[in-house]
Amino acid sequence: MIVRARLRWLRFANEVTTAHGRLAVSGIVEVEAHAQGSVGFGEGATGYESGLSALKYLRACAPTDDVAAELEHLEAESGHVVARAALDAALRDLDGSLRGEPVWRLLGTAPDSPPTSWTISLDAPAAMAKAAAAAPSGIRRLKLKLGGRDGRDGERVRAVRAVSDLPLQVDANEAWSLEEALEQLPALERLGVELCEQPLRRGDPGGEHLKAESPLPIFLDEDCRTIEDLDDAARRGHGINVKLSKCGGIGPALRLIEAARAQDLGVMIGSHGESSLGIAAALQIASLCDYVDLDSNLQLANDPWEGISFADGAQGVSSRPGLGVTRRRLPRGVVLASSASDFWRRWLRPAVKSAAALVRGRRAQ
Repeated sequence: MIVRARLRWLRFANEVTTAHGRLAVSGIVEVEAHAQGSVGFGEGATGYESGLSALKYLRACAPTDDVAAELEHLEAESGHVVARAALDAALRDLDGSLRGEPVWRLLGTAPDSPPTSWTISLDAPAAMAKAAAAAPSGIRRLKLKLGGRDGRDGERVRAVRAVSDLPLQVDANEAWSLEEALEQLPALERLGVELCEQPLRRGDPGGEHLKAESPLPIFLDEDCRTIEDLDDAARRGHGINVKLSKCGGIGPALRLIEAARAQDLGVMIGSHGESSLGIAAALQIASLCDYVDLDSNLQLANDPWEGISFADGAQGVSSRPGLGVTRRRLPRGVVLASSASDFWRRWLRPAVKSAAALVRGRRAQ
């Protein structure tokens, strides 16, 4: 088997703002796995591992043509979660192509899933209300990014509720103190918010107290990256957010979901800036989850993949072999950049700004 990997940048149609910072682009590690005349594709979103680290791991790989054995080997490893997620998906896409079956059927899951939430970036209350009112047709639930650290998070939710009657969930991205969370959550419940994601900083000692007092289910993202975090997460939350690029791929995600269910935890599956290639991998197991937060491909200005359906608020995969997506062909006449300075303005500068914002957000934690 031949494995090829590269790093690429995907641009959001609009900057995504959270309590961690602002992102204009998403860094993606894309993998090709070639064997027996077929090729499989996969990707992982950087953030839980640097792109250079992932590329170094992938370029050192020397897998055999035994896909099942290689997947077992990947699951037994730790670390390099982005690289492993990308290779896991590529191997499963290759296996499905060779066997003429979709990945979901080989896994014994289903192609359908609950409706995906649509993310509304952190902003001033009026701006968030405007963005909510402009959500794409067919969206059936909204996810509001909170954590403005300005005392206006409740106002943000009220502004959105005034223009939308869709189900709401919120994500504070570690921005609240215990005292602020205890004050905010009852008010959010009265506004019809259904759940709150990661209100406290990862490892905050007040997590167990907040779980006991919260009128809303608390789903943990930053507090639960891999299965090793699950026992502590079960003491601190009512559910977890599973992301392939955070835990290492479909195989580790399935083990994490099974273990979460054994502890009576709810399960959300989320995205981290992936294109339709990465979202297609997540959708193979989304039917096992209570909530779906897989909208990053819908937020991109330059999604290079296609093949995912969208109906009644939910994204779905097809019955085509593998992950069911194909590389999108650029229409004739499309120019990605007209000059070196244009390439810097449209692609490199947003990437540098996003990386700097991410570093600042991590340092502030």
